[in-house]
Amino acid sequence: MNTAGRGWDSDFRSFEQAPPARVVRHIQDFVGTHSPSEYRSWTSSVPHLQREVGEVVRYDGVAGSYTAVLEYRLPLEARRIDAVFLLHDGVVVIELKGKTAATAADVDQVHAYARDLANYHRDCHQRRVVPILVPTEMRGPIQRAGHVQVCPPHRLDELLAEVDSKSRPDRMDPDRFLSADAYRPLPSLIQAARTLFHSRRVPRLWSSLANTDAAVDGIHDIVREAAATRTRRLVLVTGVPGAGKTLVGLRMAHSEEPDRLASRNSPSSAIYLSGNRSLVQVLQYQFRSAGGGGRAFVRGVKDYIQTYGRASGNVPDHHVIVFDEAQRAFDAPKVADAHKLPLAQAKSEPQEFVAIAERLPDWCVVVGLIGSGQEIHVGEEAGIGQWADAVRGSADADSWTVHGPPSVQSEFPGLTFRSDQSLSLDTALRAHLATDLDLFVDGLVSPEEPKDETRLSQLAGSLERNGHHLRLCRDLCVGKAYLRDRYADQPDKRFGLLASSRDKALDRSVPAHQRFDTDYRWRSQAKLLGPWYVESEEHPDSCRHLHRSITEFEAQGLELDGVLLGWGTDFVRSGGVWDMSRMTRYRKSGQAQVRDPGQLRANAYRVLLTRARDVTEVYVPDLPESEGTAVFLQRVGFQPL
Repeated sequence: MNTAGRGWDSDFRSFEQAPPARVVRHIQDFVGTHSPSEYRSWTSSVPHLQREVGEVVRYDGVAGSYTAVLEYRLPLEARRIDAVFLLHDGVVVIELKGKTAATAADVDQVHAYARDLANYHRDCHQRRVVPILVPTEMRGPIQRAGHVQVCPPHRLDELLAEVDSKSRPDRMDPDRFLSADAYRPLPSLIQAARTLFHSRRVPRLWSSLANTDAAVDGIHDIVREAAATRTRRLVLVTGVPGAGKTLVGLRMAHSEEPDRLASRNSPSSAIYLSGNRSLVQVLQYQFRSAGGGGRAFVRGVKDYIQTYGRASGNVPDHHVIVFDEAQRAFDAPKVADAHKLPLAQAKSEPQEFVAIAERLPDWCVVVGLIGSGQEIHVGEEAGIGQWADAVRGSADADSWTVHGPPSVQSEFPGLTFRSDQSLSLDTALRAHLATDLDLFVDGLVSPEEPKDETRLSQLAGSLERNGHHLRLCRDLCVGKAYLRDRYADQPDKRFGLLASSRDKALDRSVPAHQRFDTDYRWRSQAKLLGPWYVESEEHPDSCRHLHRSITEFEAQGLELDGVLLGWGTDFVRSGGVWDMSRMTRYRKSGQAQVRDPGQLRANAYRVLLTRARDVTEVYVPDLPESEGTAVFLQRVGFQPL
């Protein structure tokens, strides 16, 4: 049994006869680190499934050759399905819940699994995919909830027999279903996503201070040259926050040019990847109207490496791979933690992508989108130099050419480097706004002392003249009222609460007699990031309600029109320097260690202070340790409300 991509697979007869402990042991080995509740779930559900499969085999001998797959990982996903049964010509998706009745969330979960198999698995495009929810404590008849069958465990055999159509002459081939090249989006999904993107019906995706045409045209020329010469290219695009790097990446991912040049038949030969899970969630949410959960072109880096990294040896269809925030790529210790590998077996993410590119037949272009001062996670501090090391350490380094703006050439000594100024979005800015904001924030939060307060005040004045407002409040209610009033007649605008992940003081700063007043409370963290960023005020989870906050991790790579930033006590001005003594301490994360916690904290506030297009409003709580921060911010240009 090959366990790549699933915890167990066998024919029905073998599955029924296998000792349950053996099945569970295979699942444990596949999943790796797991919780006690997961183990209890496997030990209780496996015998249930074996019993029902045995019933099916007893009254239909042909069913003995059907296939049972447990803990199946969806193609290019981290999510796992409890069980997938391959019948004669159909696929059954089973999710088990230790409950007496189905909830709406359970129904939607199993329906989403079936939808994604139908949309992204090559062998499910033309076959029936049936979602079944099994509450293991349920009794009574089989029920229907929309497209989902809700079935008591003891009646699963009846339902399997009912949905087992034998109308097609060709049977499901389990080896083909479980093969590494099963990921294949529906061509109609690819076209729908391209149509939605190019129609600009998602206007926020096209919001950029820079003209991105020159960079995109330049990358297209590189792609054509790589295809013609059958070579490998690493293309680096740089820009300050808000300059349009993500837009460049999405334009390349949705381009049809790589398809025309590809050596293999594929619905799409380009893909956009990010290690920023929040950004991926929001982008997929914005593309959801194109179908397939918005995943046609947008995926997570970790899932991509899980599917195509060195350990798998799998070869993707993508000749153009876009890696957003490439300077934040994980180093080897962090990859070891993320993928549960021994450190000796782990490679950095740049090494993984170089290896993936070299397995592609003929040619490949890896596009890295590079920001500055955005490293906020443990394991992200190695920076752009990892990409140079990855190419230099390749066995086929001579086949690579690196393209980028002159500002990064010094990072790639000894490698073939072609300088191209069009790959710097900073030079394509329509206004000085983004540049001034980046310079102002960099000077504001940099750990280096002393501060040039005169220069900071001048930059703040320039921002004010160009339409970006810096405001300061000491009363949270006043701060919220300001944003609501400012955007009262602009329902398309988005504004929300931001705070540092390492501050614990914002809630205790609210006076006791006001803690039950919504506008005086710093509310708990937002969970549904797609609706938080995208939806209007009619949606209960919209950011415009100012009821839920996000941190630098959920904000990175995304923008709002207005920001109300709660300045915590983890980064306060004291004695003329930034004091981080009150922050929640960084702890060693597995094999990854923090190199410079002060720089990570400064980077976190750099991210938080560069999320707004129109107004950055800072709320400094009324706490003794925060007084120095309020005075300093006002002195360098934040205007008090």
